[in-house]
Amino acid sequence: MTDIVPIRRALISVSDKTGLVAFAQALAARGVEILSTGGSAKALRQAGIPVKEVSDHTGFPEIMGGRVKTLVPQIHGGILGRRDEPEHVEQMRLHGIAPIDLVAVNLYPFEATVAKRAGYDECVENIDIGGPALIRAAAKNHDFVSVLIDPDQYAEVLEELASSGGTSLRLRRRLAGEAYARTAAYDAAIGTWFAQQREEIFSKRLTVSGDLRQRLRYGENPHQAAAFYASGSRFGVATAVQVQGKELSYNNLNDTDAAFECVAEFETPTIAIIKHANPCGVASAERLVDAWDAAFRCDPVSPYGGIVAVNRTLDAAAAEKIAAIFTEVIIAPDADEAAKAVLARKKSLRLLLTGGLPDPTADGLTFRSLAGGFLAQTRDAGRVDRADIKVVTRRAPTDAERADLLFAFRVCKHVRSNAIVYAKAGATVGIGAGQPNRVDSARIAAWKSEEAAKAAGLPERLTQGSVVASDAFFPFADGLEAAVAAGATAVIQPGGSIRDAEVIAAADAAGLAMVFTGMRHFRH
Repeated sequence: MTDIVPIRRALISVSDKTGLVAFAQALAARGVEILSTGGSAKALRQAGIPVKEVSDHTGFPEIMGGRVKTLVPQIHGGILGRRDEPEHVEQMRLHGIAPIDLVAVNLYPFEATVAKRAGYDECVENIDIGGPALIRAAAKNHDFVSVLIDPDQYAEVLEELASSGGTSLRLRRRLAGEAYARTAAYDAAIGTWFAQQREEIFSKRLTVSGDLRQRLRYGENPHQAAAFYASGSRFGVATAVQVQGKELSYNNLNDTDAAFECVAEFETPTIAIIKHANPCGVASAERLVDAWDAAFRCDPVSPYGGIVAVNRTLDAAAAEKIAAIFTEVIIAPDADEAAKAVLARKKSLRLLLTGGLPDPTADGLTFRSLAGGFLAQTRDAGRVDRADIKVVTRRAPTDAERADLLFAFRVCKHVRSNAIVYAKAGATVGIGAGQPNRVDSARIAAWKSEEAAKAAGLPERLTQGSVVASDAFFPFADGLEAAVAAGATAVIQPGGSIRDAEVIAAADAAGLAMVFTGMRHFRH
C-alpha cells in the first residue's frame, strides 16, 4: 500500500457551499475529474469549473425526488474498492466502475431544521441518507480515499496535494476519524429528536455529542487535560464572543456558566458575582451600578479573581466599578461601546458577550460522570413564584419580605448544597454553601455578613432584618434557630420534613413568618 495517494477523481456534494468554488478550482487545476449533483454541480458550473453529473457518470438517473442518486454500485464500488486487491480491481474493470479518490460531502441540515422548530415532515425530509453512506464508505476505505465533511478541511488537503502530489495516510486516517464522529453526532441528533417526538426523556440508548470549541491548557488542575465542546442552542458561554482578554481556562468556563445561569433567573437588572461556581453576591436594582454595589457589599473579599455576570447590556458606570477590582471574566448579553472602552484598559480581563440570556425554564439534560458510566437528569428548570408559596406560620410575610424571599430562593437554586441565603432589599447579605449540614451553612453565612458589615463600617451585621432561604427543608429546628440568631425575620424553605411541626413551632415562637415552596433545589 502506497502512503501517498494521488487524487484523480473526486465526488463533491455539499449543502454548505463555503469555500466550495475555490476548492474545486484547485482540484480542477490539478486535472482532477469532479463528479457532483444538484446544487453543488450548479454552483461549480456557474463558476466555470468542469463538472460531471453523477447521473451521467453512473448511467442511472436521479429518482424519487433526489432521494436516490448516489446509492448505486458505480459510486459506492468506486469508493469502497481496494486498489491493492486484484479481485476488487478486476470487478471494477468488469463492471465499468471508476475509482473515486476523494469524497467531499456535508449533510442535510437536520440539526438546523430542528432548531428552527420545523414541522415533523420537514424534519424527516432533512434526514440525509446518501450523505452518511458516502461518508462512511470513504472513511472505511481511507487507505485509498480522502473524506472531507467540513470546509475547514479543504486547505490542509490542498496543501498536501501541492507539496506531495497526493494525500498522506496520516491525514486520511485523521479525516476518517472525524468523518465517523460527524455521522455519529448526526445520528445522535436524529435519535434524540425522535425520542422527543415520543415525549421520551430517557431512551434505551443515549448518545451525547458536541462540537470542539476550544482545546484548553488544562482542566481543573494542571495535570488534567481538558477541552470545551459546544452543543445545543441556549445562550451562554457556548454562544459567547470573546471581545478581549486572555484565553479562557476550564475553571473560567465552569464558573462563568454558573454565573450566567444564576443571573438569568431575574427579570430586573441584576449582577451575580461567582467564585468557584458559588455565588458570593447577587443583587437586583434599577441600575446595574447599584446592583454591583449591593452584590459586592455581601462579601467584599471573595469577588477578587471572580466571575461577574449581568443580565442587561453592560454600561460604562457598572464596568468602571467591576474593573476597579481584579476580575477574571465578565459575561453579559451585550455591552455598549463606552463599557468596552472602559474594560479595554484591563488587557487580561475576559469580556464575553452572548447575544442573549439562557431561558431558566428551558428543557434539557445535565450529566455527571461516574466510574463506568454517567448520570443524566433534566435541568433544574423549576421556578417558585408568589402564587406557589404557602404560609405555614401565624404571621404572614410582609410584601417586602415576600419579594425578598422569592429573590433569595432563586439565588439558593444556584448555591451548592447545603445552601443558605440571606437577602434584604433585593440583594444577598449572607451566603452559606456546600456544608455537610444546614446549621453550619447558616452560621457561616451569618459570620460572613458580620465581616462584610465591619468592612463597610456598619454597626450591625448585614443579616439583621433579612429573610433567609434554604434549598431543602430544615430537618431540625436548630438550623432555623441559627437563622433567628443571625437576625432573619422570615424564612422560605421547601418543607416536607417529618419535623415540620417542630420547625414551624420554633418560627412561631420567634415571631418569624415562614413559607413552604413544595420544591427543593439541591445542587451537589
